[in-house]
Amino acid sequence: MSAQVEPLGIKEIEDRLAELPGWSVEGELLRRRYAFDGHLPAAVMVIHIAQIQEELGHHADLNLGYNRLAVAVNTHSIGGRITALDFGLARRIEAIASAHGAR
Repeated sequence: MSAQVEPLGIKEIEDRLAELPGWSVEGELLRRRYAFDGHLPAAVMVIHIAQIQEELGHHADLNLGYNRLAVAVNTHSIGGRITALDFGLARRIEAIASAHGAR
């Protein structure tokens, strides 16, 4: 990650959230919860997200349940604030979600 990464302001966060239905901010975390028809599709999506995270060099906390997946992300290197990196990861996750049957 670049040292140039800066936390986003409230207005920037609100504008970016408007482009990501289902995502929200809770405290200093960008979050999304997905539901699935079973465990395997949720687990496969975790693997797909892990591949994206490795590619980006930016990682979210993933909480896998039987038929659900919770994603929470912020940028640890600047004290756990929300940055453009977090929204970039969120957009990539959202782009693959429907192919995994996530809703």
